[in-house]
Amino acid sequence: MAVHDKGPTGPDESEEPVVRDKRKIDPETGEARDDGIDLTDGLIEAEGPDIELSDEDAALLAEAERDLVGEYRDRAARAEAELKNFRTRVERDRVANREAVIAEVIRTLLPAIDDLDRAEAHGDLTEGSPLAIVAQKMRAGFDRYGLRHIGQVGETFDPQVHEAIVQIPTAGVTVNTVADVIEPGYALGERLIRAAKVAVSVPE
Repeated sequence: MAVHDKGPTGPDESEEPVVRDKRKIDPETGEARDDGIDLTDGLIEAEGPDIELSDEDAALLAEAERDLVGEYRDRAARAEAELKNFRTRVERDRVANREAVIAEVIRTLLPAIDDLDRAEAHGDLTEGSPLAIVAQKMRAGFDRYGLRHIGQVGETFDPQVHEAIVQIPTAGVTVNTVADVIEPGYALGERLIRAAKVAVSVPE
């Protein structure tokens, strides 16, 4: 509470002091008092006044919006293209890694394959024998992965896939030709696992 009008008074003055209750909440009803003050007085409208643009300004604004939309579309297209290229690279690397692992496993088994080939050439792999069955299963497994032989008698010598062990001057030969396959080569798809060791007929 605030006490007002407490000015000097004479000894004979009998006027009672005036008490003004300025509490915002009515103590009897508990409701807010309306003191007649407009709390929104002096506040600026949030939306602000309407601004009218000239035709030239409106055209510039529309052009700026079109440029912005075009820029974001270009960014989205580039991002999509980069994502597609990334997925392609990941898939290509995955396939290459898989082929590399398979090629390394096959490379470690090539000596066993060579021994089976020699045994077959000497007639040791009789049909139905345990060794013949093992050889058949191994070759079937390699065929499933696309393993192929390199080196055939009579084909043109290719230094990319052939390794010349000996050269034999031969009459009538015009190009270097595989005369004999000493040790077959192998390739997995486009990956060379081992070059074929061959004897080469060369022109005299």
